Amino acid sequence: MNNFSLNDVERPKLETPNGSDSILLHSCCAPCAGDIMEAIHASGIQQTIFFYNPNIHPREEYEIRKNENKRFCDKLGIPFIDADYDTDNWFERVKGQENEPERGARCTTCFDMRFERTALYAHEHGYTLISSTLGISRWKNMEQINDCGVRAAARYPEVDYWTYNWRKQGGAARMIEIAKREQFYQQEYCGCVYSLRDTNRWRMSRGRDRIKRGVKFYGADEIHIKNIAEDKPND
Repeated sequence: MNNFSLNDVERPKLETPNGSDSILLHSCCAPCAGDIMEAIHASGIQQTIFFYNPNIHPREEYEIRKNENKRFCDKLGIPFIDADYDTDNWFERVKGQENEPERGARCTTCFDMRFERTALYAHEHGYTLISSTLGISRWKNMEQINDCGVRAAARYPEVDYWTYNWRKQGGAARMIEIAKREQFYQQEYCGCVYSLRDTNRWRMSRGRDRIKRGVKFYGADEIHIKNIAEDKPND
């Protein structure tokens, strides 16, 4: 892995909307989190990563994404909270929305669930500010994500959701640069079983192979994750 410094990019000093000097940051994956984590760190804001993503399917994919995020946290010395992988609750929440498109009602339900748990943890552990790495991806609807975050935080008077646009000032481009620098795992679908299904359908309709999980990394040739059999069938 390449060497790096948190000081190799001149970043603007961020100021939190409520004056808090700490934040509980919900993270979906290492690639989306990389630039945001470095930007927050460079501004002297204390952060804790909250990994709560019961939507990710299957369990092997969840563990890969979680471990990549934790690896980067360990490298930067940032606390990492490994929340429950309560898939049964997630499937119950999205029941009846199995055929909703990406950015549709199912995604709203999914964001609501993840942010509600984030806001609850913040409330129980003294954090007054939360946000999420989800909004940096150009594949996501930022307004949809922010609406869900604000709604979740509103459950607790002392908790605010930071609606900062992490894509601006080159954030989206640096996200990819950092992912390549760190050789993060490059997932090829959003995360849930329905996005995996729909992505595979799209690929196959264009004569492409189905997704092979655990083999693609930014800035590197195919590398196989330890303990993930190469011949493991796709879902």
